[in-house]
Amino acid sequence: MLDSLKRLRNHLQGARARKVALILMDVDGTLTDGTLYVLPDGQEIKGYHVQDGLGIFLAQLAGLKLGIITGKTSQALEIRAARLGLDELHQGIIDKKKVLLEIAERHQLRLEQVAFIGDDPGDLEVTRAVGFPAAVADAHPAIKKTARYLCRQPGGRGAVREVIEFILKAQGRWTSLRERASQIKSSSQNL
Repeated sequence: MLDSLKRLRNHLQGARARKVALILMDVDGTLTDGTLYVLPDGQEIKGYHVQDGLGIFLAQLAGLKLGIITGKTSQALEIRAARLGLDELHQGIIDKKKVLLEIAERHQLRLEQVAFIGDDPGDLEVTRAVGFPAAVADAHPAIKKTARYLCRQPGGRGAVREVIEFILKAQGRWTSLRERASQIKSSSQNL
């Protein structure tokens, strides 16, 4: 009985993931582990995991759109988002659901085509609205409760990559993208 329920849950997760065309995420506690280093001049430094960056690259190769909606504002995040080539960056946002709706409309997507990866109660309205809500392993219990996908990895430690990998596998794109990314990496090393 338990195996049947697990298979059904995985099937339903996969069905939702197959519809995803846009992946949005929070930053602090999701794309980072939530640690902020404050320099003597007051500037903040954040750390980003390379696995998450590779996952974002693979999602872009697959033609998925990606973006960030975060409550904080950071110059370091602007630089990271530009390096990753994200389609959307929204900082200092209090009403994340309002921004979600604007992004979906701009890209002509239904909310069922949007995934959101979050970790804290500030993400709750967005996770309730999207078709594929995901929570990092160390997310707040309220976010875990609304998530359709619960990561094994904590925020800032490959959780974003994990969600992207699940979506790409559900869409049948994972194997070919991994091979293509490997070819790109090999050819760029020869330049």
